[in-house]
Parts: sequence; structure tokens; C-alpha cells
Amino acid sequence: MSDTPHHAGLPPVALAKEGPFSPEQKEYLQGFMAGVLASSAFVGTNAAGQLTADAATATGGNLAAPEASFHGTPLGDLCKEERWKYDENPLDAWERLLRHADEDKFPDPENTYRFKFHGLFYVAPAQDSFMLRLRVPACEITSGQSHGLADLAQEFGGGYLHITTRGNLQIREFKPRDLILVLTRIQELGLTSRGAGCDNIRNVTASPNSGFDPGELLDVRPFAKGLHHYILNQRDLYGLPRKFNVAFDNGGSISVAAATNDIGFIACRVTEKSLAALDQAPVAPGVYFRVQLGGITGHLDFARDTGLLVTPAQAVAVAAAMIRVFADNGDRTNRKKARLKYLLEKWGVEKFLEETQTKLAFPLVHLPLTACEPRRPVLKQGWLGVHRQTQRGFNSLGIGVPVGRLSAKHLHALADLATNYGKGELRLTVWQSVIIPHLSDAFVHTARRAVQRLGFFTEPHSLAGGIIACTGNRGCKYSAADTKAHAVILQKRLAALPEDAPPLNIHFTGCPHSCAQHYCGDLGFVATKLTDGDEGYHVVLGGGMDHEQGIGREIFRGVRATEINPLVEKILATYQDRRHSGETFVQWSRRHSVKELQEFLS
Repeated sequence: MSDTPHHAGLPPVALAKEGPFSPEQKEYLQGFMAGVLASSAFVGTNAAGQLTADAATATGGNLAAPEASFHGTPLGDLCKEERWKYDENPLDAWERLLRHADEDKFPDPENTYRFKFHGLFYVAPAQDSFMLRLRVPACEITSGQSHGLADLAQEFGGGYLHITTRGNLQIREFKPRDLILVLTRIQELGLTSRGAGCDNIRNVTASPNSGFDPGELLDVRPFAKGLHHYILNQRDLYGLPRKFNVAFDNGGSISVAAATNDIGFIACRVTEKSLAALDQAPVAPGVYFRVQLGGITGHLDFARDTGLLVTPAQAVAVAAAMIRVFADNGDRTNRKKARLKYLLEKWGVEKFLEETQTKLAFPLVHLPLTACEPRRPVLKQGWLGVHRQTQRGFNSLGIGVPVGRLSAKHLHALADLATNYGKGELRLTVWQSVIIPHLSDAFVHTARRAVQRLGFFTEPHSLAGGIIACTGNRGCKYSAADTKAHAVILQKRLAALPEDAPPLNIHFTGCPHSCAQHYCGDLGFVATKLTDGDEGYHVVLGGGMDHEQGIGREIFRGVRATEINPLVEKILATYQDRRHSGETFVQWSRRHSVKELQEFLS
């Protein structure tokens, strides 16, 4: 008797050997396919345009077949980007990348979209070149990796890097011929750009002082990195309806802007005292994560608490389940309504959590927010300056990098400082700055002086220390103004003014996509083209994050870029003259109506 596996209904010889089909196998397969066709309705058209029931004579497909769909959406209803995903998974673009590199050719719109899945952005007409966006999970990078990236920027790019508002790095001005070399060099550094752009889960952020903040409740790096590595190994977590952001907040002194994310995990403490008001507590005292959903400040919304309390060990599984619910049910027909916020509005949070529960092997636990200890207020501009660490005798040094732009030379220098005086580690922040941790008491001031000699600032400045800016029109086709240049000019001006006010955050963004989250700044500027073609800004006041959370209100429209500096000075002078004792800028601006503020400042 043959030892060859015998599948039911299949001739034994069918699996006996590899190679061309035998006559017996061909006859079997023809009969099998004929049976399949005979078991279903077929209507097609022949060459004469007549209807036929014979698939062999039809010139096209089966017109009676059910319409194909993608994630439950009929193909005919898909937007073009979703159709591109259906036709070929953008993760499978390696051969396309090879061809473009071999031919030193820039991509057409479809391949421009596909290449973003690999972190490569063709940014014409702003720059006729590629930008590479990296993933820096938990916002933590080593000195060795920093040296490697600086070399890459110098050898193949424009010689500089940008720190982004997701605590990662972008390198610009790559030519098509270098695409493969750049991607392989990134991998050799132990980094990746896979999924760093387009309809994917962006860089997973964590509080930048995790692991050494004396005020933190939990070192959240393992969970941010755990989700990062889980994503990298799950193809179905790519190609979402739209981009997706996740943040982990350690409950400590520095903001990671968690409420601006699609999912925010906020470390919290539950005590016997905080549980006392409940008749029956569903959890024991300890440290957990609260879960917030639906942040998208460019659409005027922060993430909201869901009532969920998850253990740290459950966080990655909960995130993965929620992302899959979004992938299966998010809108793939209208990209303007494709973010998680809109699925939550359509369904309600309760239904979303019910669907999430179906994907988890453990029950989701609900606990009122009031049964947790309140989160401590963040330290505004706490990402700057020298701060004591949990580890006795060690300190972190927060470094202000104007609008996040680093030359390759400067990144080499910071990496050397981290190696020589710290432990070879740097942290990037969503405030476009750098932190070097683990500096001993004996060397922290030496390191600070070295940083200052590089042209960076290390001390918080109430007016100039919290300015961030998106790429601007020098590197992004969507931007209506040179945001980084205008922000640097304002920063220099404000740095010369006396510090006699609480710290401010000032955000410049180039378009309504709001990469620099202008609605969340004490002062926010979103660029616009004026009727004469000049660059200008709409101005919002009174936004805030964390304990100052709120969406800024628009006060002026179409202010010429050259008028921004004097306007800001007038705003600050008016605030100083009219504020109550101890009143912050947010409190002052929110105390007045838009009309009152306009009258004060006109």
C-alpha cells in the first residue's frame, strides 16, 4: 500500500511528486473546475456582446457573481487608496522599490502612496526628493543608532534631521537611487521605517522620562515597545482605514500628549481610599492603565476616558484588539471620515468596547474615573533642564532643539555626550527636544555647558521654551507657510524678553492636518495663503493639554506672517496687564469671550 498521503476524492498520484501535471491529474482538475462552475450561476458576454452561460466562451468575468468586497466594503465604493491596497498589499512593494532605485526614478501617485508604507515619502514639489520617517519606539534611541543616522543624513540626505511631534526622526533629501541602500542601512542599525507613514499605526510613544522619573507610577517603555514589535509581526495591523496613534503615559512629570492619540494608556493608581466609595470593588489596589479613545485635535477633539481599567500586562492585547476592530469597521470610502473618532461617533463607545471584548480571552474591567487617584499635573516645559532621577546620584538633561532641526554634526555631538557622560542613551520628546539621562552629579553641569556651546538651550524659558513647528513648506507640499523659519524668528525674539510670566506653549502648523497641534497651544498658528499670495496665519488662543486640556479658539484670521511677532508681543503685554494674580495664560484667555479678546488686541 502506498505511503503517499491520500486526500479524499483526489487520485493518489496527485501528491506523489512535484513537477508538471500528468494527463490523469489534468483530467481530474478539469473535471473538478467544471463541477465548481456547474454548481453556481454564470452569466457572461461573448465576443458578439450576447449573454452566455458558458464560461469558456465568455470574454469577461461572471456578471452573476456576488460583488467582491474589501473589509466588508464593496469594491465599487472604495476610495482609490483602498482599491490600491486591495489590488496589492503595499507591504509587498520591494520589487517596485528596486525598480525605482535601479532607474533612479521618482514614483507616480500610486507608488508614492505605496512607498509610504515603508516610511518613504516623495515630497515634491516642496523638495524633489524622498523623506524617510523612522520608528523610534518609546522615543528611546542609542548613541550608536544616532551616529548611524547622522552618517546616513550626511552621506545620502541633506545633512540634517528633524525631531517630530511623535518623538521620532525624519531624514530628508534622499534620491531614488539610494532607496534600497537607505532602507538596508536602517535595518542594520536595529531600526525600521516600516509602517511609519500612511494608513498605519505610527510611532508608538511613551513618556520620555520613563524609567527614571521620580514621580512616575510605571515605566511604560516595555509596553510601548511590546506593541511596536507586535505590530511589526502582524501584517493585518497594516493598511488601516487611516493613520492610528497610540501613546503610553507614565503618570509622571512630562507630558506625552496622550489625549491627542487614537488610544491613550494613562498610568494611574488605585488605592483602598479611592475605592472606598464603591459598594464592591472590581479590582485590588495597584497601578493600572486608564484607556482613552478617539483623540484627533486637528478635528477639534481629545481622546475621552472609556471607563476601562486594564492591568499593564493586558495593555498590548487590548490595543491590538481595538486596532483590529477599527481595521474591520472603519470607513474605507471617505478618507475625511476614516479616523477612529468617526467610528466611535457612528457606533458609540459602548458598542466599540463590546466588539473589542469579542477579540479578547479575558474580561474588560470597568471602573469609574473617580475611583482612581487623580493624575498629577505635568510640569510645563519639564522636558527642559536638569532634573533629578529616581536613581540616586544621577540626573537627566533636557535639551531644547529649536523647532526640532538637528544637523548631522550636532546629532553626532549629542550622541558623544550621551556616551561619555551618560549610558549611551537618548530620549526624544513629542516637544521636538532631546533628553540625555543617567548623568552623574559629577558630570551633569559639564554636559550642560557642552550642550550650550553647541547652540542649544537647556533651561526652561517661560516664553521661548515651548515653541514647536511642523515641517513647513520647505519640506511639505501641504504647508502654506515656512513654519519652522517663522517659529525660529519668534523664538529668538521672545528669548530676549524678560521672563515674568508662567510658561507658554506656542505651536506653528502649516495646514489643517495640524501635525504641530495648533489647537493645543496657549498660542496656536495655522498657516494660510493670503489673497495676495503672501504667507499668513490664523491665530488661536487658550488651547492646552493634560491638566489644561482644551481646544483653542480662533481669534484672528489671515494675519500676515511678518505681523506675527508684534502681535505675539501685544498678546503677552495685554495678558500681563489684565491677568489676575497667579492667573495662567490659559486661565486668562478662557475667562474672556472671543469678542473681548479681539477688542483687547485689535
